[in-house]
Amino acid sequence: MNPKPLYINGRHVLSGTAHALTNPWDGSSLGEICLADGGQVEEAVASAHAAFQTTRKMTADARAVVLENIAALIAERRQDFVSTIVSEAGKPVTFAEAETERARLTFRFAAALALSDEGHGIAMDASAPGAGHFGMVKRFPMGVILGITPFNFPLNLVAHKVAPCLATGNTMVLKPALKTPLSSLLLAEVLDAALVPPGQINVVPFNHKHISPLLEDPRIKMISFTGSAQVGWDLKAKAAKKKVALELGGNAAVVVEPDCDWRAAIPKIAAASYGYAGQSCISVQRILVHKDIHGAFRDELIDYINKKIPAGDPSDKSTIVGPMINSDEREKILSWIKQAEERGANLLTPLHVEGRSLLGPVLLENVPANCSALCEEAFAPLAVLQSYGTFPDALAMVNDSAFGLQAGVFTSDIRKALLAFEELEVGGVMIGQVPTFRVENMPYGGVKESGFGREGVRYAMEEMTEPRCLVINRA
Repeated sequence: MNPKPLYINGRHVLSGTAHALTNPWDGSSLGEICLADGGQVEEAVASAHAAFQTTRKMTADARAVVLENIAALIAERRQDFVSTIVSEAGKPVTFAEAETERARLTFRFAAALALSDEGHGIAMDASAPGAGHFGMVKRFPMGVILGITPFNFPLNLVAHKVAPCLATGNTMVLKPALKTPLSSLLLAEVLDAALVPPGQINVVPFNHKHISPLLEDPRIKMISFTGSAQVGWDLKAKAAKKKVALELGGNAAVVVEPDCDWRAAIPKIAAASYGYAGQSCISVQRILVHKDIHGAFRDELIDYINKKIPAGDPSDKSTIVGPMINSDEREKILSWIKQAEERGANLLTPLHVEGRSLLGPVLLENVPANCSALCEEAFAPLAVLQSYGTFPDALAMVNDSAFGLQAGVFTSDIRKALLAFEELEVGGVMIGQVPTFRVENMPYGGVKESGFGREGVRYAMEEMTEPRCLVINRA
């Protein structure tokens, strides 16, 4: 069987280099994909650059029709996407089904928004020099965008770059994660069937060595990156003259106050900590519980984890915790657990290690501040339970992090909710909800080490366009 081809300029193209893929659950072979060489990366950039002369002139209606076609085709091929996500990412099947549906909605939101951007007027006579003038602002596409996506949401995080790009008339060279490229290549088949203009979206898995020349290529106007903080900030530093949007990591916290129905919060918190092996940048890593309820909350949380958070085969509908993406990542987390225990932390759950890369849910308590399990991003089924005294103490503990993506607060006191909104140094505050909550039309992104810029369809469209001002002297 030939390796899965690249998608360049509306054609499925083979290359001279293949990359083998392995199922993270059982180690079975998933076949091979083609890796683009330097010449093919250049071909992708050149085709995107040429296509922009067509796509920037497409009518809003034409863009919306293409986006609706993509959404419909994702629905038609739903099972193909689900099985691909399960096999290449080890994502439990119920989570893969949810991701596929979210991707469909992402393209539908983009279709609607493609029709809605009319620009806006300026009150030119708000100052004396502007009297007698007409003014308006309209946003225009930028050109070629380099999109770089991670392994953990191999379809929907791709959709959150591709859909806004199509809606705004830009073009893209997409580099999917080499651990999970099959979902992107399957999406390329959908793009082709939906009659996306040739060259508008090019799906080209390639090695990191080909990125550096792109950072200096004047044809590329923007880099949209989702991945690790270290790689993202390094890209931004090297691409100083380009627009850059970064959606990076986190170690999200949730605060539980005694004034709420905290027992009802436990299922949400447990699922948000351990679902898909915690491999989300907004997975709950720090659980902050008021001292008055800490003991009872801990006991009931442990009981819920042991009974309701099964780990195992991702194809099993009952599985919540599937395998981590590979054994190296599991070994890193096992070393973090050992480090924390050696420094006085307590392991509250049985250590479940199985097969190639499975790690069952891990709950730690009394973790010192200098431990990796508390201050770094785990990206694993690991959570740390902490106690606090006052609500301001809890907010300070949330902020005591290099990251600031999203945070959750369970309280029934509106004053506390508003205080959290004012004080928390994060991109999103979820009241009565876990920080793992996200829908496709909300702004999504972080501060501090967690990123720069925003995704979410409307907000990504703004990132991918430049405002242009028109002033007409009517005198």
